[in-house]
Amino acid sequence: MKRIVRLFSISTTLAIMGCLLSCQAQQLPAILSKKSVQEQHYLPDFSYAGYHNGERAIPSNFATIIQAEDYGVLANDGLDDSINLKKAIQAAYEVEGPVCLQLPAGRLILSDIIYLERSNFVLRGAGTDAQGTEIYFPRPLMYEPDPEALQELREYLVKFDKVQREKDNNISLPFSQYAWSGGFIWTQVPGERVKSYLKEYERPIHELTAVGSGNRGEKTIQVEDASNLSLGDVLELQLFNKEGEQGQIISELYKDTNVKIGSHHWNFPDLPIVRQQVEIKKIQGNTVTLNTPLTISIRAFHKARLVEWKHLEEVGIENFRISFPMTPRVAHHVEQGWNGINLTRLYNSWVKDIVIDNADSGVLSEEIANVTIKNITTTGDHYAHYTVAMAGVHNVLAENIVVQNKAEHPLSFNTFSTKNVYKDCEVLVDPILDQHSGANHQNLFDNVKVHLPENLEDSYPLFAGGGAGYWKPSHGAYSTFWNTQVILPETVMAQKTFTLNGMKDGPLARVIGTHGNGNYQIEYGPDAYISHTNQALNAAPSLYTYQLEQRMKNMVKE
Repeated sequence: MKRIVRLFSISTTLAIMGCLLSCQAQQLPAILSKKSVQEQHYLPDFSYAGYHNGERAIPSNFATIIQAEDYGVLANDGLDDSINLKKAIQAAYEVEGPVCLQLPAGRLILSDIIYLERSNFVLRGAGTDAQGTEIYFPRPLMYEPDPEALQELREYLVKFDKVQREKDNNISLPFSQYAWSGGFIWTQVPGERVKSYLKEYERPIHELTAVGSGNRGEKTIQVEDASNLSLGDVLELQLFNKEGEQGQIISELYKDTNVKIGSHHWNFPDLPIVRQQVEIKKIQGNTVTLNTPLTISIRAFHKARLVEWKHLEEVGIENFRISFPMTPRVAHHVEQGWNGINLTRLYNSWVKDIVIDNADSGVLSEEIANVTIKNITTTGDHYAHYTVAMAGVHNVLAENIVVQNKAEHPLSFNTFSTKNVYKDCEVLVDPILDQHSGANHQNLFDNVKVHLPENLEDSYPLFAGGGAGYWKPSHGAYSTFWNTQVILPETVMAQKTFTLNGMKDGPLARVIGTHGNGNYQIEYGPDAYISHTNQALNAAPSLYTYQLEQRMKNMVKE
């Protein structure tokens, strides 16, 4: 057997020793280290978020690379490249196996929506710096032909008189279909519905089997009939509230805390209220093992089922800058459609190394799972609605998101989002860690750094939440804030206690390790678990990383 010797530099050795000493100096929080605390205060395992549940690196090499220039996509010529880019994408679709479409360096001009509709496809630029690729969109989506995929949303906005009314600002304007949907780069499965708005658009669902039971935090379920299931199937697990206003699933989501429950929790009994995209790893009789743990326990009254879920896999968007002209903001929900990327129907895919300037929304997502969104910077003077937002998604990892612009919802978990993570992010302008109602639960803000604005007195609504009243409360049980670093401006008195406000209707939050350059206290409720306030969590600065490392060690042992 050959002996392998690894040599470390002195600086590397000292860094490792320093890390070990730091970790020894501070013990792990009790919620990670003490069984009695863990049993009393449940903490979800967030480590399954991201590309292939965090177990694989995002690929960097591709067998086939097609140059967009060969199809007339020419940078810096002042001409619109939409038609030629669509030709290049179509040519890439005809290649068997994984394919990468390489964009040239320089400025490209696009005015049409670019749909990505094939698995094993990567759209890649030459970088985000001055020598890289810039995609410039000179006009907003509102001047595009209405996308077929948003027809239902358009009818919904009209039928329910969705109007932004601000009397003091003399505003009474209809909601835009692009306020939270759509983008110039848009992944989709053609013809597949993404979000339910109107009953008349409901379609038959291909149910594969009913699910009778399963326990929260575990990966095995009991199904009625496994004969229609196969190893490797990627399906959607759906749980329902068929019991009305007093439904037991509502009790499970909000743990019978004293919060007002919005009517959408019981007005749509035929639509799932909890969804997870899952992959089948093992079938033994009618016992099925999934790739990811359940967010809540399954019982007969949930009427749970596994259904077909059409999606794309191994799609990548990477290495370029998106820019829009600077335009004034009209009003909330009245965005013109300066939207960069819209992700729908994706699994085991990624977006990385993107800079987005002057967007209404930088990256929007709906009905995706096991996706990593990494190294995204949003900039500009335009007041944005969202930066990188998650809605109706599962196990999505948003890592190193840097928000340099003002946004209504800088980082946001929206309706039906579960087990998603914002990790190592930084918000430099008017930060809000938003949870946007709609049965979203068990999401994690992990090692996030925020910079509070000037002219504060003694409090700030850092943990605020948006969303409509019919979908309240702001979130379900076990939303987690881990090792949040809060930076006060020099104009604020750092020596006095400063209050960080949380949602009054957000039950059983876990707020652990909030710290910074001030003396903080947290107001959050009901029944929040708050610990290590004014202490940095040096022993486990990232909960996601800690849990992933523990899980990978256990996988090796098994």
